[in-house]
Amino acid sequence: MLSRIIGASSRAFLVALLFVTPALMLPLISSDAIEIILLFAFFAACLVLIEYGSAYPSIIEFRDAPPFNRLRFLAIFLAVFSLSVIARGQFAPNAFTSFLQTLGIVVGEFIDFPYSPVRLMVLMLPSDASPDLIQAVRTSSGLSYLISLLTLAIFYFYVRILGWPARKGGFNVWINLPLFDPTTRGDVLPRLHRDGRLNIALGFLSPFLIPAIVGMVSDLIDPIYLEDPMTLIWTISAWAFIPLSLIMRGMAMTRVAEMIRENRERAYAAARTMQTV
Repeated sequence: MLSRIIGASSRAFLVALLFVTPALMLPLISSDAIEIILLFAFFAACLVLIEYGSAYPSIIEFRDAPPFNRLRFLAIFLAVFSLSVIARGQFAPNAFTSFLQTLGIVVGEFIDFPYSPVRLMVLMLPSDASPDLIQAVRTSSGLSYLISLLTLAIFYFYVRILGWPARKGGFNVWINLPLFDPTTRGDVLPRLHRDGRLNIALGFLSPFLIPAIVGMVSDLIDPIYLEDPMTLIWTISAWAFIPLSLIMRGMAMTRVAEMIRENRERAYAAARTMQTV
């Protein structure tokens, strides 16, 4: 019980730190923005504390199948931290901010080809956007996209090479998929495969769909003000994190379906062996 509370508290602290990182690193943050950030950080930390402090699951998936959620958190934290460092470089440049900005520029220009996700993010900007804003969006998008691709490659290694999540014992579907009801709508295998493929497809399409949706919404209401560093950081981070999360969830659900199928085949083989004996 004590170890569970300590683990839940540490996770809640890290989630709160994620939300306040841009505000801690950027100067000239208004008091109203700080109050809103602290409110979001408090509610997110409470959610994580309640979820991981309880023995019963609620909404967070794969909480007992590391490193799924750890990789996702690390990806979004690295994206937010890196973009915050780059934004801070506009006010207090140093060697580290210059390194990350140069890395983002190189990756952004490399990925910025016709119909690429980075190009669509640049095209999402209004026609009167300044060259500095265009460069900032390209740099931030390239660096965030690189972090997502590296995280996805690491998770693929865990799944296909290390045999996640079965390499450390059994897998409890109820704890790790609390929103998935295995007792409804027939066999779970087709449903897991279908949901997994749907999540992977949405994950691949999201980097292209999100800029288009934002562009259409901007035509109806006030456009997103990406010249504000805080808005730029969270918009680009969410743009890179949502597809990553969907693809990882799809890969995980497909892997769970494969594990269930393998267990069934072993059970059927054992039953046939018993019948022949």
